[in-house]
Formats: sequence, structure tokens, C-alpha cells
Amino acid sequence: MLPIAVDAMGGDHAPGAIVAGARRAAEELGIPVVLVGRSADLTDTGDLEIIEASEVIAMDAEPGSSVRRMKDSSLVRAAEAVRDGHASAMVSAGNTGATMASALLRMGRIKGINRPAIATPIPVPGSTPTTLLDAGANAECKPEWLVEFAQMGAVYARDRFGIERPRVGLLSIGEEAGKGSPFVKECFELLDQPGWASVAGADWIGNVEGRDVMTTDVDVIVTDGFTGNVTLKTLEGAMKALIGRLLVGIDTDDDTRAAGAALSGVLGDMMTELHPDSVGGALLLGVKGVCVISHGSSSADAMTNAIRVAAEMVEVEMVDHLTAAARPQD
Repeated sequence: MLPIAVDAMGGDHAPGAIVAGARRAAEELGIPVVLVGRSADLTDTGDLEIIEASEVIAMDAEPGSSVRRMKDSSLVRAAEAVRDGHASAMVSAGNTGATMASALLRMGRIKGINRPAIATPIPVPGSTPTTLLDAGANAECKPEWLVEFAQMGAVYARDRFGIERPRVGLLSIGEEAGKGSPFVKECFELLDQPGWASVAGADWIGNVEGRDVMTTDVDVIVTDGFTGNVTLKTLEGAMKALIGRLLVGIDTDDDTRAAGAALSGVLGDMMTELHPDSVGGALLLGVKGVCVISHGSSSADAMTNAIRVAAEMVEVEMVDHLTAAARPQD
């Protein structure tokens, strides 16, 4: 396998945590990794090779103009490494919009995909995660794009989680076909047509609601990027508040501390399962290469998991499967 190109300069804790996570992926998991960034800023890199990049796109920079202007940035160089056949995938915890722009502009789109989408695994306690897309790449969508999201989501769920025939639902405010905004109703009509699901090897199950996201009732949920991002951030906030309240509750008195101690194993497993660092990042689907977007506050653990996921998606040839499932251009 060609190395995974890791944007060493991206993220709130870069480059220290990023380099530490990359070294762990290489040394403990045996995944080839190449760091991309300013070598003068990178320390404790071990045996990892470095692709020199003199510029860094800030976390709050405007994505499109930054990518076009900063041609020697670590993000752009990482995407070019994939495009030019020097790396098999790219991983970044940096500016999400710039990561998407770099991948799109340098790698290009898969033929038949109008807009790439972010696929984010939502943890489901005791089961495989639910895949939500689009989780923020496209704030405004055309209905036909959601059909493409559905096809890509099904391929991703099968390649990442081994779900042979993923169940795909449309996020709405009710299960009935007539529920939702005019946009959602138009999406429903398109998704309800035969053809796309058989090409993607999926089962269309109709509308699902927000309460279904963390259940075993659906494997892939499609929506526009605005709604998807709001849903994702709402879930993250709710889980954080719930876990915080639980930790306070079990430290109230001797009885609750005893109960907490008895349940420590179960609670620890649950917190690990729900923690963002365990997910390993979101995939940008629809570009000609594997691109993993890790969250901005990624720790070394999160980066190791993100690199692991990138390597797994390369090994299963996910991009080839997405290309095969993409609809032909109209």
C-alpha cells in the first residue's frame, strides 16, 4: 500500500498530537504514513517521511480562496500526493472546508457525482453505527443529489461496516411519505423510484425521524448538509450533556459512588463507544481518492483511528465501488 498522507499542520493540537497519532499508526498498526508540513515545525517524527509544505491554511480561513492561493499548503500538498500517485489517501484534522476544497480541486469528482458529501458514522450503542450524509459539505442541495448521497452511503456502509444490504432512509419530520418540506417531499419521490437502490445494493425504507438516528432501525440516513450538520452537532451536544450529568450523578454520595463503581466497566465501554476519538473521522465521498476528515480537536488517538480507517477504505477499494455505483451523467 502507498502511504497515507497526513496533514501534520491541521487541527487544534497540531503538529504534536497529529505526529504522535501518525507514529502510532505506523509503529503499532503497520500502516505506511507520510507527513505533510513544515519540517522545521515537526519534531519526534521517528522514521516517518515528510513531504515539505511551507504554508498552513488556518482553521478559520475562507476555504476556496485559501486553497487556490496557498498552493504550497500542507492540505493542498496532501491532496496532490494522492492525485499524483505518491499516497493512497489523505487525512486531515484541519479546516474542514479547505480539506473538502483541496480534495475536490486536486483529486477531482467521480464521474456521475454532482457534489461530494461528508459521511459521518453516528454511534449506536451495542450495534454498528448509522451513517449520516451529508453531514455538512452542501448546505443547500438539489433533490437529485440526495439520490447520489444514498448510493454512496450504501457503498460506504457496506465497505466500512460490512452491512451487506444497507437500509437507507430519508430524514424527515414523520415516517409518512407526505411529511416534510417541499424539498424533502421531492427527494422522497426520487428516492422512491426503483433503480438506484438495486445499483447500490441497498434497501429503501422511506422516511425516518431524528429519534431513529441512534437506533438499529436504519443503516444510512440521507439529508441536506445543513440539516445533517445540525443533527450531528445536536447529537454531540446531547451526548456530552448526558455523560456529564451521569458522571456528576454517580459522585453524589456513598451509595451512588458504589453504584458507579459497580457499573464502571459498562459505563467505560459506553463512553469509549460514544467518544468522537473512537470514530476515526468522516469520509468525504465522491472524490477520486480516499479523504478522511477528522475533527479539529483530534487527539493522537483520534488521528491513529482516522489513519486506520483511511487504510481500511483503501484496502477494500471503496473509491472503485463508489465509481461503479455512481449514476451516469444526465
